[in-house]
Amino acid sequence: MISLRQHAISIAAIFLALAVGVVLGSGTLSDSLLSGMRDDKTQLQNQINDLHDQKNQLTEQLAAGDGFDSAVAGRVVRDALAQRTVVIVTTPDADPGDLDGITRLIGAAGGTVTGRVALTESFVDAANGDQLRTTVTNVIPAGIQLRTGAVDQGSLAGDLLGSVLLLNGQTAQPQSTPEELALALEALRAGGFVAYDNGTVKPAQLAVVLTGDGQTGDGGNRGSIVARFAGALDGRGAGTVLVGRPDSAQGNGPIAVVRSDTALSAGLSTIDDVDRESGRITTVLALQEQLGGGAGRYGSGPNATAITVGAPIG
Repeated sequence: MISLRQHAISIAAIFLALAVGVVLGSGTLSDSLLSGMRDDKTQLQNQINDLHDQKNQLTEQLAAGDGFDSAVAGRVVRDALAQRTVVIVTTPDADPGDLDGITRLIGAAGGTVTGRVALTESFVDAANGDQLRTTVTNVIPAGIQLRTGAVDQGSLAGDLLGSVLLLNGQTAQPQSTPEELALALEALRAGGFVAYDNGTVKPAQLAVVLTGDGQTGDGGNRGSIVARFAGALDGRGAGTVLVGRPDSAQGNGPIAVVRSDTALSAGLSTIDDVDRESGRITTVLALQEQLGGGAGRYGSGPNATAITVGAPIG
């Protein structure tokens, strides 16, 4: 008969054997697991290296494409804006390099930039809406009646600046006197809404509104203000083009706002790749198209309908 002591020893031996088995098994499992993890890490690193190589190849291809576009840009846009005048309005996030590129190609197309006006942070801040509206309504030129639908700060300011910065779309004649132009600009500058150099701004037939990446933290108000400003400006002259970088066509960016609004996009052209030479070429071609009454959504961002003028996507 098995005694209690022997029974206890047997049970202890069983547990000891189980413990030894678990330790030995876990060691084997651990080695297998670690080996598998090392293999996975190697595979992931190889994938990362492949993607990095692909990125470098694409970057080189884009650089080569930009180089080609730069080489032929002058021939592509030649005489597209011959004897035409353009005023450029920039938003606070506009890139100076984009501004220089557009100015250069307007000149290569035979056009003349008659002035540059920079909108300030105060202009695109919805908190300053009442002050901006008051400033605008106090300097309306004689004989100019602002559109009844222009009630938000972007539309109201665009309507006013369009009447002093742009020539009549039908007659190509000034819509205000030089004194009224100077008064409107000075009042807006005094209020902290615009910046410009004295004596450098004259009315033009066409306008370019140059924005940046369109990323804001104000719930989208800035994008809407810029979009409606450009739309109102377009209604006062022979044509306006709103151009920006790719992110301006995303989310609440100004180009995205225009493209989601049928009324705005019907007359106002948008270009979402002004950071590339192809986008700057398209800016000139779109201005030419505006003179003929056409409009388009160009680039490769959301809701673009063509890569450039005359080249539909797909």
